[in-house]
Amino acid sequence: MLQEVLKQHQSTFQPVITLLHPDEQLLVMDFTANNTTLTKPILNNIDRFCSYITHTLADSGCRLGIGGYNEHRTIYAVSPHFDAGEEPRRLHLGIDVWGLAETPVSAPLNGHVHSFRFNDDFGDYGATIILQHQLDGYTFHTLYGHLSISNLQGLYERMPIAAGQPFAWFGTPSENGGWPPHLHFQVIIDMMHYRGDYPGVCRYSERDKYLQNCPDPDLILQLNRNTHG
Repeated sequence: MLQEVLKQHQSTFQPVITLLHPDEQLLVMDFTANNTTLTKPILNNIDRFCSYITHTLADSGCRLGIGGYNEHRTIYAVSPHFDAGEEPRRLHLGIDVWGLAETPVSAPLNGHVHSFRFNDDFGDYGATIILQHQLDGYTFHTLYGHLSISNLQGLYERMPIAAGQPFAWFGTPSENGGWPPHLHFQVIIDMMHYRGDYPGVCRYSERDKYLQNCPDPDLILQLNRNTHG
């Protein structure tokens, strides 16, 4: 299984987000219904939402926040992007790392550009880059969402990206789908027909199918060991 291969190679992966020091702490951020401080008036105003993230991190003494894999998120009710069809999409399939705009993003291992796109619907990824990797006979992909649109300039499919190479940074709300600055990082085995996009949120009824295709991103990120909160 890919999960076992990723575990075996963890010591070789380069940081996607470089920490200031090995023991830097990240704040676990909860975007489920359990977080009663994140109210609709905050979610519906991007300036207030950005301020909420900034102050929550500052109050905890942390530069970065993290969380979200396999999390049932009520916050997606604010965007019609997640509500098409009879059952809304609420289950988050990636890990979010929250921080300042222009926080650098690097490749964890060698790969190449699979595809990229500006997914500009409100609540979507905004600027998105997907890399493809080979490891011990497995092919898989890493998706980077909510980037700066300038990161798409000069890219081409199959462009090599080396392990540890900075290739993007956190975008601003005007270019990242209307969110406070953060990185959505997701591991995807089978891209199916998608290019420059792949669901980062699924219907709860499809949870098992999507989680099987999108294993825990922290197998690569390895940031949850630095968390508190």
